[in-house]
Amino acid sequence: MRALILNSGRGSRMGPLTSQQPKCLTTLSAQETILSRQLRLLAEAGVQDVVVTTGYLKEQVETGCRASGFPGRITFVHNPDYETTNYIYSICLAKDLLDDDILLLHGDLVFEPQALDSLLSCKESCMAVDFGLPLPQKDFKAVIQDGRITAVGVDFFQSAVAAMPLYKLNRVDWAVWLDQICALCNGGSRTCYAEEAFNQVSERCCIMPMDIKGALCAEIDNPEDLSAVTAGLSTAENRSVYMAFSTDLLHSGHISIIKKARRLGKLTIGVLTDEAVVSYKRFPLVPFTERKAMLESISGVDRVVEQKTLSYRENLLKYRPDVVVHGDNWAEGNLRPVRDETIEVLGSYGGKLVEFPYAMGNIYREIERRSRAELSLPDLRRARLRKILGLKGFATALEAHSGLTGLIVENTVVHDRDGAHQFDAMWVSSLCDSTAKGKPDIEVVDMTSRLRTIDDIMEVTTKPIIFDGDTGGLAEHFSYTVRTLERMGVSMVIIEDKIGLKKNSLFGTDVVQTQDTIEHFSAKIAAGKRAQKTADFMICARIESLILEQGVEDALTRAIAFTEAGADAIMIHSRKKDPGEVFQFLERFRAVDALTPVVVVPTSFNAVTEEEFKRRGVNIVIYANQLTRSSFPAMRHTAESILTHRRAKECDALCMPIKDIISLIPEEL
Repeated sequence: MRALILNSGRGSRMGPLTSQQPKCLTTLSAQETILSRQLRLLAEAGVQDVVVTTGYLKEQVETGCRASGFPGRITFVHNPDYETTNYIYSICLAKDLLDDDILLLHGDLVFEPQALDSLLSCKESCMAVDFGLPLPQKDFKAVIQDGRITAVGVDFFQSAVAAMPLYKLNRVDWAVWLDQICALCNGGSRTCYAEEAFNQVSERCCIMPMDIKGALCAEIDNPEDLSAVTAGLSTAENRSVYMAFSTDLLHSGHISIIKKARRLGKLTIGVLTDEAVVSYKRFPLVPFTERKAMLESISGVDRVVEQKTLSYRENLLKYRPDVVVHGDNWAEGNLRPVRDETIEVLGSYGGKLVEFPYAMGNIYREIERRSRAELSLPDLRRARLRKILGLKGFATALEAHSGLTGLIVENTVVHDRDGAHQFDAMWVSSLCDSTAKGKPDIEVVDMTSRLRTIDDIMEVTTKPIIFDGDTGGLAEHFSYTVRTLERMGVSMVIIEDKIGLKKNSLFGTDVVQTQDTIEHFSAKIAAGKRAQKTADFMICARIESLILEQGVEDALTRAIAFTEAGADAIMIHSRKKDPGEVFQFLERFRAVDALTPVVVVPTSFNAVTEEEFKRRGVNIVIYANQLTRSSFPAMRHTAESILTHRRAKECDALCMPIKDIISLIPEEL
């Protein structure tokens, strides 16, 4: 792309200010001239090739360009007849240099970087307009029909919008306009606006309106304009800008949008905490302190602050930025509620949202692919549950019994104004694993088969796995189980303090169930801890005292003993719908042990919210069988529908489309 800056005129309406110098060298804020500011902004936007037309005091214009420090190439085209012609003739004289995509602007135009960025981001040919401004009397207006500009001039007031002489023109459209410019000049019409040529060929020259939405973009025709523009620049330079990042892997797309944001004013970047990132995305590969330092090192970033949630509300009310910058990728989809809230909060104090086009390029896809690959490695995956508990103090897990259900746990995210919500881990249950294989939940499915289920899940997911180890078997067997699970990358195994033939705990005392002795179960825990090779793996002791109606006191005694034996966590279980005895245990246990993580499986007492569990000292909530329990009725209903109607049409409404099934399964693992 090549920029064309029109600087041939005298600028007589500026009075004494242009008696000894061209208008483009008029000083603005910070000892910057109109021209030097234009060249600086062009360079920052990546434009390295500029054509400047000259006329009045051309030597000064050329000297001003050379003194600006512009890093690219500047070519000068002199209009010797500047006194008797308009800029249309200057363009015609430069035609041999204009065989390219062109950024066309007048030499007295002062604009904010965001106006320029808006035009450069547009794929079509476009002109800067502002739908929010009243129609000017003396300046350009653009007539818009069917979404495109059909005429530009100062005398149009019907179907028109305020316009500025800042164009981004694709080569094809510009060639049509340039040919007509030269045709008019060669025919003797050298005093009209170049826009008159456009008006004659607008049906063949497609220029779209680009709304700059209140950004400063104005010509300086007289001293009053100069005063207004310099005041506007002062406001713009002191404008506060805010954007937020969760990423721990910066790529060119991030750097690009940071550059655009800092061109709008003084930039503050909010860095999502590790807890916030974990809550809605994947586990961060780089911790918060390092991510913060990484962003602080970027030139032009004025301040980096902590953002505790996906929601912007807290930081917007705290810092009250004039502008929030974000990619336009959150306008639709799961992040829409966060965007809506941001707009609402900004509106409450007069701030605004600026969105730039977002493109997920190959670099970003490769980074995400590598991140997923690293997170699926056993060492990283095994350690994640401890890290999540260290960051958040609380985690949720949903059962998975296959690769498909693992993908559901991995990818299901719900967004609202409180942020994003997803499961932190997966629970591989013996009940659900056995049921999926059509077997009873009595440990009849051997460990080899259950390990295969884990492998299927691990192959397509990255989240930590909590494994249901039933009773753990003999201490000697449990040691081998620990080593195997640890080597695979499982984060936690939960074993229950029972012996004999395994029966599901929800049967309670309706079936014969024998609780292990404290001493024997403690020895099993100790054997498992001795077998561990890393500090990441966790053994959780599941206490069945409430299930077997032995009371809270017995449960508390066991919990203390099992932690002393080395248990990394305690699971308290109950089959009652009333959570009172669980709450009683929590209160008493937390009075003597404030650190050991506590796990609950609220299958029966399912009315208790996660927030209440948190308040009472629970660290992990496991939703142990809901996917299994919901899938079977759905599948049976479908089967009955086919049998009833002797065809499959009626059950289509119950089924996920095949295309959605295909898209659910990742192509690259």
